[in-house]
Amino acid sequence: MLAIESLLATLSGWVWGPPMLTLLVGTGLYLTILLKGMQFRALPHALRLIFRKDHGHAGDISHFAALMTALAATVGIGNIVGVATAITLGGPGAVFWMWMTGLVGMATKYSEAVLAVKYREKGPHGMRGGPMYYLAKGAGLPWLGWLFAAFTAFATFGIGNMVQANSAATILETTFYIPPIITGLVLMVLTGLVILGGIRSIGRFSSWLVPFMILGYMGGGLWVLALNMNEIPHAFALIFGHAFSGSAATGGFAGATLAAAMRYGIARGVFSNESGLGSAPIAAAAARTNDPVKQALVSMTQTFIDTLVVCTMTALVILTSTAWTQGVSAGELTSVSFGQTLGRYGEILVTVATVLFAYSTLIGWNYYGEKAIEYLFGPKAIPPYRVIFVALVIVGSLTSLEFVWNFSDLMNGLMAVPNLIALLILSPVIRQETERYFREKNK
Repeated sequence: MLAIESLLATLSGWVWGPPMLTLLVGTGLYLTILLKGMQFRALPHALRLIFRKDHGHAGDISHFAALMTALAATVGIGNIVGVATAITLGGPGAVFWMWMTGLVGMATKYSEAVLAVKYREKGPHGMRGGPMYYLAKGAGLPWLGWLFAAFTAFATFGIGNMVQANSAATILETTFYIPPIITGLVLMVLTGLVILGGIRSIGRFSSWLVPFMILGYMGGGLWVLALNMNEIPHAFALIFGHAFSGSAATGGFAGATLAAAMRYGIARGVFSNESGLGSAPIAAAAARTNDPVKQALVSMTQTFIDTLVVCTMTALVILTSTAWTQGVSAGELTSVSFGQTLGRYGEILVTVATVLFAYSTLIGWNYYGEKAIEYLFGPKAIPPYRVIFVALVIVGSLTSLEFVWNFSDLMNGLMAVPNLIALLILSPVIRQETERYFREKNK
């Protein structure tokens, strides 16, 4: 078993290594150039579209609900622990590279959603779409679509389920001494109540939970920054000053090279916003809209919110504290940084945020897995899948998950390969749809 775990850890490290990160960021940069920096010039329009409803058009849920479902899966542990890991291993300069990943990732996220809506189809359980459909129908590579769906299904049960339940159970036991079995049972019931109702139930619940949890976490972060206002300019100076030079050792911080800043900033940025992985377009395909570009513009804001807003808040809280120079572990760094300013309240805030972020990820990733299972085995497989998914929540809350984490992390990374192939092959379609939309909009 130890040999298998070691092999999986090695394979996962390779998949998430420099070649994959270069491909992910390179694809985003290529799409940014191809679309003439569309994510920058169209962002205000995209933000307005979030709250616009397209009544009477094909789809299951509104633009807003589709965005919230995708954010439910994306805004998670990576926004708390992932940012801390980037700073611990890559120094403050890693935050700059996280931002760069988010900026080019907006073009990737946009492109995924264009294709997801364009090539979606109506199924017995609502709209269905995503990389498996645009690989088969657009790129003419159904076998790659099947592989993507298989990787997604495996990742769903691990990173999308048991790992999240375990994270919530562990932090609640540490902070409030709540037994993991209690956390598991409560999470299992709450998850079942939401997901057994399908995408409309998930969309309604996400539309309520996600804004609440993001605004709550952001409110706590702003409270910390208001009390540490004098340190904010220094925090930005650290980010920009070390982005191209690496970081010298200081206090308990061992220092980091430029290569480390780039590697961990890009890796944690991609892991947090999932741009290029192909997960979010599955939710985008469910949107009620008459134009692929409309939902794509809304989906693009997901990366903006996740990386450039939520991750930035975490980074600034950490860098305006002193904990990152005192040898605090990445897993505790965000909590300790909040606690330095807000005391016990800060630690409780991070605990609650972690639990809500983990739970929302459970809900969002369930839908991704549901559509992957439907693609692989047909609509009849959905009810059994939902039952198994709910049952595994309690298993995750009680089990050590190093093996599951490594295996799921590997599957999660492998999802990106067929998706990026599709984006590159179908990039002319993405450009044509984009030019058509803005041409019609400006008439």
